[in-house]
Amino acid sequence: MHKQDPLYHYLMSGVAVLAGALWLAGPVAAEPDLAVPYQPIEATMADTTVTLTGHDLTIEQLVRIARHGAKVRLSPEAKQRAAAAYGLLLQGGLEGMPIYGFTRGYGSQREVELFSGDPLAPENKKLLQQRWYEIFENGAYGGYGPEVPKEEITRAFMAARANNVTYEAVTPEFLDMLVALLNRRVTPVLQARGTNGDSDLWVVAIVYGTMLGKGEAYYRGERMPAAEALEKAGLTPMTMDEIGVFNGFYSSNAYSAGWAGLVVDEGRRMLEWIDLLHAMVLNGMNSTIAPLALPVQVNRRHTWLNWNAARVLGMLRGSYLLDYHPDRIIQDPESLRAASIRQGSAWQAWSVLRDSVLMQINTSDHNPAIVPGLEPADSWELAGSWLKQYHVRGGKYSNGQSGYILSNANWDPYPLANDLEYFLNALQNLGVVVAQRMQRFSDPYFTVLDADEFLESNPQGLPAGGYIPRGSGSTAAGLWQDVQNVSKPLSPEGFSVGLHAVADIEAQTRLKIHNLNLAIEHMYDLIGQELMTAAFWMDLRKLQDPDRTFGAAPTAAWQAFREVVPFRYGAGERPTQPIGRLAARFLRDTPASTFYPDGPPLPGGHGHIPVAQESVGD
Repeated sequence: MHKQDPLYHYLMSGVAVLAGALWLAGPVAAEPDLAVPYQPIEATMADTTVTLTGHDLTIEQLVRIARHGAKVRLSPEAKQRAAAAYGLLLQGGLEGMPIYGFTRGYGSQREVELFSGDPLAPENKKLLQQRWYEIFENGAYGGYGPEVPKEEITRAFMAARANNVTYEAVTPEFLDMLVALLNRRVTPVLQARGTNGDSDLWVVAIVYGTMLGKGEAYYRGERMPAAEALEKAGLTPMTMDEIGVFNGFYSSNAYSAGWAGLVVDEGRRMLEWIDLLHAMVLNGMNSTIAPLALPVQVNRRHTWLNWNAARVLGMLRGSYLLDYHPDRIIQDPESLRAASIRQGSAWQAWSVLRDSVLMQINTSDHNPAIVPGLEPADSWELAGSWLKQYHVRGGKYSNGQSGYILSNANWDPYPLANDLEYFLNALQNLGVVVAQRMQRFSDPYFTVLDADEFLESNPQGLPAGGYIPRGSGSTAAGLWQDVQNVSKPLSPEGFSVGLHAVADIEAQTRLKIHNLNLAIEHMYDLIGQELMTAAFWMDLRKLQDPDRTFGAAPTAAWQAFREVVPFRYGAGERPTQPIGRLAARFLRDTPASTFYPDGPPLPGGHGHIPVAQESVGD
């Protein structure tokens, strides 16, 4: 890219500011260590194909593509939409329209005219193709390390980009190459930093560089020069003609949105475990189930709270907790009693984030917005003389179709940025419940049973000696501090990027996703300690009375965990690594839905929506 190019100035002017913003983020938002080895995916779903339409990609489909190697195809509708946008762009140029990033420059160069007349006139076509080829070529060397360590993150980003780039003016060859990179597992070596969260400029540019065979890439998990990876995959680098007079600029948040989709999936799996652990902990504490029961839920009609109470209560169907017990206290500590309220609230925040991610990956965040088919009569504001100047009347390049090309701020991902911290805050308030209720098991006031005295009494002929693992309250407190450390909201800094401060706010989306991802990882470690505690106390309750039952789901999860971590180890059988690591790994590797596949469906809404009385507690 030449230094006199307006796009060069737009990009370069932000480098120092981005570096400052990254420095201000401090250790809380530190990236993974450079020494972290690359983690390729296991393409277990390579025989599956997901059709991308641009408007209905789900989190589950994104995970299949990113994590399990499912292939993608673009629907005819999506291809036609991109072709129509490309035609409208060319026609707008032909009609002499000022178009941001096409006939005019970017950023502070937005009033600089790059060319006039027919975009495909020989001199204009050569100018535009050469310009975009150099932008693609230089894209391979942008961004800032460390490198993205997981293939699934890069694939999620590419899948999200392939889905929503179909709203932009791009050539069929560009679309085919982006799809081919995914399907043949040519995965660019991405630099993790270099975006302030309002458009993942440099990260997107690296993928464009790979399309030309520039920089480095992985081919099926093996690192090599990008040109070699393309060759091994049976692909040839794109040419200037195939790039065309490109306008699908880097103003995309697909890197953040794709990664956020994976984090949403992990968040769901973790919340499912926390619900099941709640049922297991209630069994271990010999708790009252009154807070989950129908009369309580009827008195507080909140969709997500009622849903979560019904979900946990359903797991306890068949448990001894439904039967009278003389040693059961009337009211548990709040960390058990209010757990379903915190869990339901976390699920509500999760669902809001899920919907923000779905919006982000299924809509355009491009500037300018190129929308074929609209006329001045379609909306009152379009009839004004100001916006009429951006109305493409239609002609040879657009097959006679009219439309609008408008500059905008759709690249601002603030719904996603806000909702990332909404869920993060909910996790923090859920984590304190987990940490606190573990501590209550050390107090016979609540358990009405001293565990050590009970075991010393040798119930049911338990062999003396040995090692009996249980969750550690002090370890849980330390792990809870890790959750706290990454749960602090990031304040908006308001740095100005570019000459004349054309970009003066940022969303910090990447940092917020990174923190949420770390919080989920720490939560898995924390609830691993709770799994140890719950299983230990379920063992004690069973020793107290062998006829006790815990409900199908808690029983199945307890028994499966005991296959990995027995209640008692014999001489020389104790594992060489901390039991808590084994517990956390069990949670990560074994979905809670294995033990509770059904239950009440997720609510369709997010707020205080009335719940039919007959459905509460089902």
